[in-house]
Parts: sequence; C-alpha cells; structure tokens
Amino acid sequence: MTLVGIRQVSNIIFVDQPTGTGFSYSSSDKDLRRDQKGVSDDLYDFMQGFFSAHPDLVKNDFYVTGESYAGKYIPAFATRIIQGNANKNGVHINFWGIAIGNGLTVPGTQYAASPDYALENKLINQQDFNRINKLVPDCEKAANQCGTNGKSVALMPIINVIRLTQILNISKKCQYDIRRKDCYDLSKIEQFLNTASTKKALGVPPNIKFAACSNVVDEIMSEDIMKNLAGGIPDILKNGIKVLIYAGEYDFICSWLGNYRWVKAMNWPGQAGFGAAKDVKFDVDGKEAGLLKIEGLLAFLRVRDAGHMVPMDQPKASLQMLKVWMEGKLR
Repeated sequence: MTLVGIRQVSNIIFVDQPTGTGFSYSSSDKDLRRDQKGVSDDLYDFMQGFFSAHPDLVKNDFYVTGESYAGKYIPAFATRIIQGNANKNGVHINFWGIAIGNGLTVPGTQYAASPDYALENKLINQQDFNRINKLVPDCEKAANQCGTNGKSVALMPIINVIRLTQILNISKKCQYDIRRKDCYDLSKIEQFLNTASTKKALGVPPNIKFAACSNVVDEIMSEDIMKNLAGGIPDILKNGIKVLIYAGEYDFICSWLGNYRWVKAMNWPGQAGFGAAKDVKFDVDGKEAGLLKIEGLLAFLRVRDAGHMVPMDQPKASLQMLKVWMEGKLR
C-alpha cells in the first residue's frame, strides 16, 4: 500500500518497535523489551511526545493498525491508551479503533488449527492429517503453558518442529502464502531504506542499518511468543473501541482459520451474536474481495487472494477496507 493511497484515508505514522527493530536503537541494552508491558509503555510514551509536539493533531480520530506480531502489540497498546486516558496521564488520545491483520494473538488456538487448514487446502493428505493431528492436544497444551510459566524456549520446538515444519516439509509451500514456493522478498525495501539519501531524509544516523527482522529482539522476546493477548480485547470493545481482525486466506503461519477460531471463542457479551452472524460479501469495485462477519464493534474479514501481507497482495481492497471501517460503513 503506497503512502499516496493511505493519504486518501488518513495521516499515518510508521513506528519501528520494539527497540532494536527497523531503525530504532538505543545506547543501552536496558531499553530492550521482553514483554508487551514494556513495548506498550514505550509506544504510549512515544505518542505522548508526538502529540505534545503536534497539538494540532490531538483532536484527530486515532486508530492503531498492524500485522503479524502486531497481534500482540496492538491489544497491549490499546489497553495502555485506555488506561492512560482513564487516569488522565498526559494528552488525551482520541482513540477509536484497532485493526490486526494476520496477527499472532492466541498461538495455542491458532497453531492448533494448522492441520485442519492444511488438509482443507490440500497441503497434506488425510493420512498425513491423521498422523499430525494426534500431536495437536500436546502442542496446544504446551503453547498454553508457554503463556503462563515462561517455558517458551523449551516448548517452541515441540510446536514448530513437530507440527508446522512437518506440514511445510510435506507441502513444500511458503508458510506466508501457500500459493508460492518462494516467500515475500523484502530485499528491495531494505536496500531502499539503507541508502544514504533515505537515511538523511529520515534523520537516521549513518551507522544505523535497517533490518526487516532482528535476531536480538527475537531472542530477548522469546518468552513472549506463545502468550495469549486476546484477554484484553473484550475490555477494549467494552470501552467503545472498534476492533477489526482481517486475514489473507492463503497465509499458513497465521491462517484465517486460526484467527477466526480465537475470535469466535473469545468470551465477551457479543460472543453468541458473532457466532450466529452470517458471512456477507465484502465487495470492491463490484467484485468480491472477502467475506465479512460483524457483531457490534467487532468485525472479522477473510480477504480473498491474499497471503500474510494483505496490503502488498491486495492494495486496493486493503485501502477500501480501512476507509469504510474507519467511516463506520464496513457492512
């Protein structure tokens, strides 16, 4: 999705976080975050500083969006904003909604859906499914334990190697888009961002290198990976904040099916209504671009012909999705 396209809908701020990702850096390892509390506090402090520096933007409607691991960052950050507003901490943020795309929010439930998704999409046969699916209860239990007693490092191999890797080894497909054997190539993005002219324009020191992924952050956040972050979403809805969960239908690692299952299982006043709601077509330019289910302030959209990177795969549909959602017309 281009910046030109985004400006048709809203102003946008890209934030490299947590510290150590993208261009973000610190002179002290103490600033590296290990959990969502640290990440959300940093994001909240950043927005407080931003609005203090740009008071003309304070009254604008504020939305938080992101994909993949943002399935954790966004609920935590949303909760922090609500708390800050309630406690009158600094500038009041005119908070209206969150959108999570192909997010990792409830790993136990999401990874447990992997065999079903793989069989449905013919990545594995029935015999493979029967063999792999026997591992699901133990893997799901391990995932839930990771979220409560800090055993992510020891138990992640059980989940990833035994189940997910077996499926991918059988299918020989990209985990981010099962239509492909080769995954998304981000090298041109990194190349552009690391040019001297780009760094100068962004005010980035010459010695700082942009990287799409950080091994340091990955390691230090290892205890956070399998934690369930959906627990705060009912309170987010209760506070009148809109929630949009969307997923490209061809993503395997954070599949639409796994996302739909945790959303459907979420305990909130609208749970029964969401489960009973009918799927409706989401059309863009007269063509079906997805299937939509809505209950109250909660919306779930399965995006057609897209993998993990929905805005990259379907830029027009993504722009339309955000536009009508923020306008309250996503129906």
